[in-house]
Amino acid sequence: QTVFMFRTLRNHWKKSTFAVCVLSYGGHWLHLQTLLLLFTCYHCLFQEFGRQQIEPHARLRKATVVLNPAACSGKANNLFEKNAAPILHLAGVEITIVKTDYEGQAKKLMEFMEQTDMLIVAGGDGTLQEVVTGLLRRPDQDTFSCTPIGFIPLGAHNSLSPSLHLLSDNKVKDITSATLSILRGETVPLDVLQIQGEKEQPVFALMGLRWGAFRDVAATISKYWYLGPLKTNAAHWLSSLRVRLCFPSREGAWSDRAYLHF
Repeated sequence: QTVFMFRTLRNHWKKSTFAVCVLSYGGHWLHLQTLLLLFTCYHCLFQEFGRQQIEPHARLRKATVVLNPAACSGKANNLFEKNAAPILHLAGVEITIVKTDYEGQAKKLMEFMEQTDMLIVAGGDGTLQEVVTGLLRRPDQDTFSCTPIGFIPLGAHNSLSPSLHLLSDNKVKDITSATLSILRGETVPLDVLQIQGEKEQPVFALMGLRWGAFRDVAATISKYWYLGPLKTNAAHWLSSLRVRLCFPSREGAWSDRAYLHF
């Protein structure tokens, strides 16, 4: 049957090409209609903030947004500007957007951040972990103990979303829902895990801590993007071809500078 199907496609390639184009256009149109319906449903919720009056001498709420443009394969900035920023502006919030340029910068930025009414993290799990770590490393961390931290899921992996009741498969819906929850002041208490080394500064995490071979492989999966759905299997298979040897040195400490490739 498979051979017959390919033979039919080859003999009627014009009709097959036309059918593929029609299906592609239909899928794209259906996706746009779904997004339009989604924004229509949220329109009434947006009006709730847009109709609120602000007194002439009233102080606007200030929000500091830590945005990681590299999240979601570089699509985070576009997702934020289209789906989250308009809602924040409509609510009359004075926004200060701080974009990170490299991994680990969010921790350093928290050392110099001034007091704000709300702190919003727009990125993935890594960005949120850096912000929490940077805040809790400050000597005046108690100053920010009452500052709510909002999370807008823009990353490829958002492990915190289920804890915040963001269980949709639609990324746009999750972004808008998270932004509305932040403006409404909805909070969820979370435990913080502290990892303290002998000499290093402490690291803080919200959902847990992972290390080992599987964690190392997960960090390399994106390198094999060109393999499509096989990238995960390829990353694990290629990692098995590299073995790290550890042996005691003269001082008695273990060294990991020897590698075996086969």
